[in-house]
Amino acid sequence: MKSLYIVDYWVPFPQSEYGGVVNLIAESDTEAFELCADEDGLNHPGYEDRIMPNIMRAQKFALVDEYESSIIDAFTT
Repeated sequence: MKSLYIVDYWVPFPQSEYGGVVNLIAESDTEAFELCADEDGLNHPGYEDRIMPNIMRAQKFALVDEYESSIIDAFTT
């Protein structure tokens, strides 16, 4: 079963200027990590270790219908 993930962007202020929220659909935390790690603009060198902890802490909502795994929206600064 897939879930809607609402992930806090993983480079908190004031350590960097990167912040925001990423909404995505994935079947597991691992798949959510792969989607973020493969997305240009979300995977900043040196900050990869922050992706998985925030995915694991993300709000997750079970989806009843089948949806394709993907990043739906990303608001980042």
